[in-house]
Amino acid sequence: MSRPAVLLSLAAFAGLTLLLSEFRWFRRVSLTDRLAPYAPGPPQVPRLGLLSVASFREVVAPFAQAVGEAVATAFGVREEAGTRLRRIHSPLDVSTFRARQLSWAAAMLVASALLSVALDTPTLLAVLAVLGAPILTFLVLEQQLAAASAAWQRRIFLELPVIAEQLGMLTSSGWSLGAALQRVAARGNGACSADLGRVIQRIRQGLSEADALREWSDLADVEELTRLVAVLALNREAADLGRLITEEARSIRREAQRELIEAIEKRNQQVWIPVTVAALVPGVLLMGVPFVDALTLFSD
Repeated sequence: MSRPAVLLSLAAFAGLTLLLSEFRWFRRVSLTDRLAPYAPGPPQVPRLGLLSVASFREVVAPFAQAVGEAVATAFGVREEAGTRLRRIHSPLDVSTFRARQLSWAAAMLVASALLSVALDTPTLLAVLAVLGAPILTFLVLEQQLAAASAAWQRRIFLELPVIAEQLGMLTSSGWSLGAALQRVAARGNGACSADLGRVIQRIRQGLSEADALREWSDLADVEELTRLVAVLALNREAADLGRLITEEARSIRREAQRELIEAIEKRNQQVWIPVTVAALVPGVLLMGVPFVDALTLFSD
């Protein structure tokens, strides 16, 4: 048996073992782990088997995180993946995301290598396919995360005028800032409401309102939100906080309207591109006919 066949057999055996270790009928739980929930004292974490997906993940996750961050930095990604994952409320942590990213890249590496061997492609094309497929897969997953993060920031920017106006009305009506934040978080279902839910949770964990809001603005990384949080931080100092919040909401709404007008103007200009091309091509043809005729006349 050749060496590649032996390596593929070992890899298939390891993958099959990890897959079967997830089924209870294949992996028998030890007596200690079965009796652990009924033992007095704090709950104990069940021990991981030597050949299990959980143990494999614990070994691979730190390596995958280090390699993934290095590759992302090499391709110009400056923001950490953990920050973007927390921004979009992803259930994945950075280690799991990087491990999944490298797993897909490794799978594409193996698939491209097998396909190149099966199709007997030239050496140069085979090398480009084997090296390009995993890199492209890695960058596609990285771009998906970046796009989701940018979309979440855009949703915050678009929802922020309404959220600021609601906070201004509630504080002007006599509500405290904490109660106003909790009401807006409970009644809404957008990106700002989800983030405010996390702010309320952080306040219940012991953070002050200003620190929790500042933590939200640092994570969201939206300039308009940073200004609004600076206004909300004056809760214990300003007597007319509702008026200040309302003025900031008007400023944010004017910026949103300005961006909308810019987008409309750009689309209006794009409409004229096909019209200009449609009018230019026949004009060039009509001008070219007498020009060609004149060249033929002088050439004779």
